[in-house]
Amino acid sequence: MQGCIRGERHLSSCFTVSHNCSYKLRQRPFRNTAPHIQCRARAQTQDPLMVRAARGEEIERPPCWMMRQAGRYQQAYRDLAKKHPSFRERSETTDLIVEISLQPWKSFKPDGVILFSDILTPLPAFGVPFEIDDVKGPLIANPVRSLQQVHQLQSIDLEQLQFVGDALACLRQEVDGKAAVLGFVGSPWTLATYVIEGSSSGLYKTIKTMMHSNPDLLAALLSHLAEQIAIYSVYQIDSGAQCIQLFDSWGGQLPPQMWDKWSGPYIERIVQHVKAEHPSVPITLYANGSGGLIERLARTGADVIGLDWTLDMADARSRLQKEGNPAVQGNIDPVMLFADQDGIASAVHDCIAKAGPRGHILNLGHGVLVGTPEENVAFMFDTAKQSTYKQAVVA
Repeated sequence: MQGCIRGERHLSSCFTVSHNCSYKLRQRPFRNTAPHIQCRARAQTQDPLMVRAARGEEIERPPCWMMRQAGRYQQAYRDLAKKHPSFRERSETTDLIVEISLQPWKSFKPDGVILFSDILTPLPAFGVPFEIDDVKGPLIANPVRSLQQVHQLQSIDLEQLQFVGDALACLRQEVDGKAAVLGFVGSPWTLATYVIEGSSSGLYKTIKTMMHSNPDLLAALLSHLAEQIAIYSVYQIDSGAQCIQLFDSWGGQLPPQMWDKWSGPYIERIVQHVKAEHPSVPITLYANGSGGLIERLARTGADVIGLDWTLDMADARSRLQKEGNPAVQGNIDPVMLFADQDGIASAVHDCIAKAGPRGHILNLGHGVLVGTPEENVAFMFDTAKQSTYKQAVVA
């Protein structure tokens, strides 16, 4: 199969992938082989709308996709999950990753198609095995609590993540340039909360205590995570991702001065590493509950700042203008998708008008909620596609 990746150092302009992307044929093992990539010349085409918006280029309308656009609110996903009840299987089998990633694409034609995966997916590839309990969520049997454990961690083995590269290559073929294909990773701080706590946490007592009781241990772990996630990000781009979304999901749990020490610098390392390899690939940084941090997020060098729904878009734009005026993503309240169509349309038009005509990717301020009516998701996408910048007005 063929597809083009523009402006990359390692893949020149185009790639040919030997993997069969007929993802409906489930003949492959639990972990699949990576795509074999070869370059050949081919005429370049215009980048997808979302990529151009991330770069601040002049476009006719804001691109729209949704975090968690593939998931339990869709009947197609629930039906598939009954046949494949293990989340690890669904997120670590190429055919299933591609099928699930494409479910919202087939239903709504969003401007971005994000890889169906999990921020914890790469952990076993550098020595942190985990399991997922249907009730308790992620579980790590041997959480990192000593410097010796950090030193025992290995460099990331990308061969263990070849199902990710395979899936991204297939998505590029299936989407065929009509939308951007997104990869994603977790931030070092957010990953460390799981690696140290051993499971999901509401208080983060162990890791927050470690900031004071054993800062050298925490710094060593965060440094290792930053290095491995940087390599993993580049691997996703090499495999076909046209944008990278970096989730600092629990960064908003840190006071600003602590974020400056324990999250921001490690995100900067990832951004710098990726930009050294792929300077033209946009990176979006999202942190839930980050209303007090958005200026700091912009200082990491990320191209796009993801905003949650607690921020007024106009206020966020004003604040970020002082930080180089990066592109923004968001930020409609996910609960608005339970409203009637007038309410949804009003929220969409208000967000678009306040964000302005350049550098805005329309999205929710968090993921699509379980139970969201599919017809309302469809209506938001349709409203976005019909909203040119000349038509957008503050509701």
